[in-house]
Amino acid sequence: MKIHEYQAREIFKKYGLPVPNHVLCHSVAEVKEAVKNLDRLVVVKAQVLVGGRGKAGGVKLAKTEAAAVAAAGQILGMDIKGCQVEKVIVADAVDIEKEYYVGLINDRNAKSVTLMVSAEGGVEIEEVAQTNPELIHRFPINPQTGLLDFQARDMAMKLFDDMKLVRQAADIFQKLYRIFIETDSTLAEINPMVLTPDKQILAIDGKMNFDDNALYRQPEILAMREADEDELKEIDAKEKGLSYIKLDGNIGCMVNGAGLAMATMDMIKLYGGNPANFLDIGGSSNPQKVVDAMNILLSDKNVQAVMINIFGGITRCDDVARGLIEALDTIKTDIPIVVRLSGTNAEEGLALLEQTGLPTVSTMSEAAKKAIELSKR
Repeated sequence: MKIHEYQAREIFKKYGLPVPNHVLCHSVAEVKEAVKNLDRLVVVKAQVLVGGRGKAGGVKLAKTEAAAVAAAGQILGMDIKGCQVEKVIVADAVDIEKEYYVGLINDRNAKSVTLMVSAEGGVEIEEVAQTNPELIHRFPINPQTGLLDFQARDMAMKLFDDMKLVRQAADIFQKLYRIFIETDSTLAEINPMVLTPDKQILAIDGKMNFDDNALYRQPEILAMREADEDELKEIDAKEKGLSYIKLDGNIGCMVNGAGLAMATMDMIKLYGGNPANFLDIGGSSNPQKVVDAMNILLSDKNVQAVMINIFGGITRCDDVARGLIEALDTIKTDIPIVVRLSGTNAEEGLALLEQTGLPTVSTMSEAAKKAIELSKR
């Protein structure tokens, strides 16, 4: 789950991080009210759940009320990487002497939360990681001890020489770690963290992602969710006992089991195709799951073919076949479908599918090749 910058700022403030003031606005009229009698420089920032706002023109400085209103008029309604801007924040602008990056992630390789800091703030950290990885300093945090004082200071000294600034930064690192742990985050970053000419360190932008599986114990975080169309499908799938993740390809995948899902997507990539999703119906033999899965798959306008790859163990292939037949009776789609059934009651399932005219194959590689071929027609 992702949240907007203004929501991350609110969490940061709650934990005592130094964040400039801001006002959330949904219209030009609200912006005009927010900057009435403006006597300071402000920044108008688009609130969307994607990066690259600055490059797209979604962040503008304003010295006057008229300039702020004009900036809001330009930003509201604009499209940034497929997301329409429906709200902005008007925040106090800050004099910046230097920008830095600070982030916490779940590092699978280190098997811990890892603190990352860099003197190259204000840009997408992925770019720095690719072009100058040596500029990113990493520290894996022991989960039993947390981020200790001396460790936080040591990381702060990667960025600052002045001990007053080191102490300021170390305090920010430790508070950010506390936020990360207590909110079940998977990502918490400040980019940029800035140094002002009067030697104050501020967090002027924030980004946070959260573990969906922990949201049941984070009601305040869950209340911040603003799901887009793809996330709504994922939520709907989860409620129906399915695991669904939207991808960028055009071949829908229905499988049973996460391992088979990964192997299926790898097979599609191997033969030059692109999976449109990860959809796992699990180990149940309930035909309704197949109906629900087909509804989700075929609602994706990018899907040009569907590959159904079932290895029956607990899941019975004949039940999958019955669910598929029921789904196609109600959905009436012209999107081509290829089916591979193997394992428990596979022969019975294939016999049922013979009546539908759906193409069936016996191996995973055949299924992937056939699905790619059908997607190009």
